[in-house]
Amino acid sequence: MSRRERQRRRVNASRVNIPNRLSLARIAVVPIILLFLLFPYEQFNIIIPTFTFSFVDISIINILIFFIFLFASFTDWLDGYIARRLNLVTSFGKFIDPIADKLLTTTLFVLYAWQGLIPIVPVVLMVWRDIVVDGVRMICAESGQVVAAGILGKIKTGSQMATIILITINNLPFELLNIPMASFLLWFATFISIASGISYVYQARDTILETK
Repeated sequence: MSRRERQRRRVNASRVNIPNRLSLARIAVVPIILLFLLFPYEQFNIIIPTFTFSFVDISIINILIFFIFLFASFTDWLDGYIARRLNLVTSFGKFIDPIADKLLTTTLFVLYAWQGLIPIVPVVLMVWRDIVVDGVRMICAESGQVVAAGILGKIKTGSQMATIILITINNLPFELLNIPMASFLLWFATFISIASGISYVYQARDTILETK
């Protein structure tokens, strides 16, 4: 094998891995965010700096999580764009991409509900939806049927990420205008999540109800 051929193969292999590496990077930031949120700062006498915008306080930890989550959200768009643009859609990519999204969003929703920042009901509804959809996908995969994500699934992910961003930065700048945009987006994301779940079930209804 010539040197040029080896170089070409290395370049192709690296291209194939770019979208998947971005999905894995999205998973890798989850424990980093967990560390920032759950670290016992008081036990180590660590004082967290806080910034005040008018009457809204936001800690440096929240600002760091905001930028980390913003990066992770960007990789969600970027890995899909690269995979489609360079025709690098792989089975592993289809497998790992939704898992990365769910790990990222569900972890933060659960933590924020545990901290009392958001109500638990919408979080439970979204988790239930994901469980049902994963079950539908498993049944369809066994039958060789592919259920497309559709526009509702993309809106769901986008609205969930936007909700988490606003919760992380204490609903700024809408809090200054007394607009509960984070709460509105949370319930909107819940509604879209349920609607997209119903869409999945409807598309796979014949496979789910198959009696053979």
